[in-house]
Parts: sequence; structure tokens; C-alpha cells
Amino acid sequence: MASKQPAVDFLSFVNDSPTPFHAVKSAKTLLNDAGFQEIKERDSWASTCKPGGKYYLTRNTTTLVAFAIGKKWTPGNSISMIGAHTDSPVLRVKPVSKKSGEGFVQVGVETYGGGIWHTWFDRDLGVAGRVMTRAADGSIVQKLVKVDRPILRIPTLAIHLDRQETFSFNKETQLFPIAGLAEAELNRTADSKPAEEEEAFSPLKSASERHHPYFVEMIAAEAGVKPEEVLDFEMILFDTQKSCLGGMSEEFIFSPAWTTSTAPTSALDNEDAIRLIALFDHEEIGSRTAQGADSNALPAIIRRLSVLPSNSAADVDLATAYEQTLSTSFLVSADMAHSVNPNYAAKYEADHKPQMNKGPVIKINANARYATNSPGLVLLQEVAQKATKESGNPIPLQLFVVRNDSSCGSTIGPMLSAALGARTLDLGNPQLSMHSCRETGGTYDVDYAIRLFTGFFQHYSELSKTIFVD
Repeated sequence: MASKQPAVDFLSFVNDSPTPFHAVKSAKTLLNDAGFQEIKERDSWASTCKPGGKYYLTRNTTTLVAFAIGKKWTPGNSISMIGAHTDSPVLRVKPVSKKSGEGFVQVGVETYGGGIWHTWFDRDLGVAGRVMTRAADGSIVQKLVKVDRPILRIPTLAIHLDRQETFSFNKETQLFPIAGLAEAELNRTADSKPAEEEEAFSPLKSASERHHPYFVEMIAAEAGVKPEEVLDFEMILFDTQKSCLGGMSEEFIFSPAWTTSTAPTSALDNEDAIRLIALFDHEEIGSRTAQGADSNALPAIIRRLSVLPSNSAADVDLATAYEQTLSTSFLVSADMAHSVNPNYAAKYEADHKPQMNKGPVIKINANARYATNSPGLVLLQEVAQKATKESGNPIPLQLFVVRNDSSCGSTIGPMLSAALGARTLDLGNPQLSMHSCRETGGTYDVDYAIRLFTGFFQHYSELSKTIFVD
């Protein structure tokens, strides 16, 4: 029987992580609690990373890679990997967001990713993200902020004024949230206007000129700085309604976009591989950025890990250790999958209709939109069987292919598979309303996924030696 508790624990993570910045911060807290040590890309790892050790690093504070080194590690050995992403389709505040119309204060926003944007209307929205501030000593410091109250709202038009059969709108002119009334803002600034001082030249307009001053003041207050110390920020809108369990028996998760992963923390005494998780930013927009999956991030990290010294005096060829590691490594690309929607059942292939709380879904596509193939599928099935036998708790798996007359999404799986040449499989928990402001998943699927990932890290080394594919 699957447990509800992992889903309850996961809700706290989602509620604390409305942006990639916050998701990485939350992940770092979990890793620190599990005994992982933070390292930097810019440093040498040869004297730091030792067999039996656990480490993590970040890039741009929105991408995180964590790994645990088996005590029997030898250069050129395999790496078992789970990859996911930290971003989701959202609305982001524009670099110049100061707008107003018909007596309303408004905030200019930009669409990020392929969101179902009509779901953002009439929601109670807060803002969160990264702020670049100038410290007293002149240095520039990054701070994370989260204005966790409803300050923004995108209002729909009353049905009496436009009886549309299909709701449509212009994303550039009709997706701007309201933040207040212009009259109230004018009264507030008039009462608090400081004495005019001659300002030093600035190549760009100040934050308080590009954005509404009160908006900047709220962000500064959350960051614990003065408004004039705010140099720039990257703010993301989020739904302030908390993630929760739903359904008559609490069998659903109602929340913003999310994925599930787990840290490679199990016993390393008899492990000869490295266990690694990689959480990337920018998956929703193609991953082709410095911190995306389609960058040098993971290949560069694996290259450095492949030559880490072992505890033994094994004779290894460091010149080919990287290639040897890739040839025996495996990546599970862990995103989400489509649950069958009972109101649109005809949209699904008749023999591939994943159901919630029936286990993770292995995603397959003949045109390589997913990276799964038969050896990988067999390996994961073996993992699920072993984990089930050990715990006595079954871990069911499901299969999904898209209809031939439908388009198919993709993941970080194919791009990393191509870049690394490592064996790869795509899977995810089934969900409804994918890319909506608020999605629906299965409560018990969280437990299934965590136990499957844990089993993957525990058993990959032994199982990989029993599946022969050149």
C-alpha cells in the first residue's frame, strides 16, 4: 500500500518553492540536512571529492547538481543519474513594468514557456524571485524574496460585455495584472515624497523609475534593504493559494507545476558508481542556456567526476575515463506524464491511458521525442521488481505513447542522451491540467516515484551488469 505522507511532505516543498531560485534553495536545505557538502564549479575537486562523500553545486542559483560517490569508486566507472527541472510556465515581470490604464496601477508581464494562460485570470497572485542589491560596502549581493500575499490579479471581462464561446485574449494587451488604483498610489507618494536630491548618472533608469515605486518598496522590504539599494530583479508571479491534498479521499494533489526527485543518500559502502541528481532551469523554453540541460553543465561535471581518484591503486586509463563512464552510465529523465482526462478520453491512444495513483509512467515515442528504448524499460522494470521484493510494497509502472494524430511534447531526456551518449529513459507521474496555473496529480504516485528512484540508485550498479547491449 502506498503512503500518503510523502505527498504531504512534498506539499511543503512546493509551497516554499514558487520560483527556480526558491526550488534550488529548498533542495539545498534538504541536501545539507542529509550531510551533503557544497562545492563550487570554479574550484578543483581532486582533493575535496572523496569516495564515500556527498556533494552538490549550483549554477546561476537555478540549476543544481548533487552526487554521492561510492566507496568502491574507480575512475571510468558508471554514474546513475536522475534529471528533472526547476522551472515551469509562468508570468514574469518585464524589465520595465510600470503601466497604468483607466485609473488602475498595472504591472507589465511577459509569458515564459507554453502556459495555459487563461488559467491565470482571476487568481490571487503574489511575486517572488531574485533581487540584486548594493550593500553598504559597495558590493552587489543577490537576495531571494517572496511576497506571499495577493497583490496582483488579472481580471476577466464580464460575460455581459463579450459573450465568447471560446475564451480568447491578446497576451500583450489583455494579460496585464492590476495592482491597485492610481489615485491611491498618487496620494501615497505625495505623502511620502522625500526632498529632491541630485541623483548621480545612471546608464539605466533606476528600478523605481522602471517599475511602480510601491512595487519596488515591497520587494525591498522583503529583501531587507532600502528601495534605492535595489538595482534590478527577476520577479515571477505565482498563485498564493497553497498546494494541498484534494478529492473526497485526499487522493489528489492540487498545486502549481511540480516534479518529483530524491537525493542519492542511501548506503555507499559497497557502491562502485556515483549517484547523481541534476535539476535544470529553462526546460520549458528549450534548455539552450548556460544553466539549461542543453548546455555544457552536465557533460562538464561528468568529465570531472569520471577521473576522480579512488581509494585503491587500480590501474586506470584516465585519458579514456570520461568515455568509459558515459558508456556504462544511465539517466532517468524524470518529468511529468499525462493522466487520462475523463472529459477528453478520445484524445488518448486507446491502449495507453495512464491513471493517477497507478504508478510512474514510462514515456515512449517512435520519433524520439522521448529517449526510452527497450533496454532502459527492462532495466527500470527490474529496479521496480527488486524494490518491491525488498519492501513488500508494490511499485506499479505504466506505459504511454501519444496518438499518431496528436503532437508530442518532449523533455531533457533526448537532448542529454544525444549530448552524453548515455542510456536514457523518460518517465513521470501522471497528471491533469499540465502547464496550467494549477495542476492535479495523484497523492500516492509521489510515494511510488520516490521508492522507484531510491531503488534505482541502490540497484543500478548490479543490474547494469546483467543487461548486455553494445
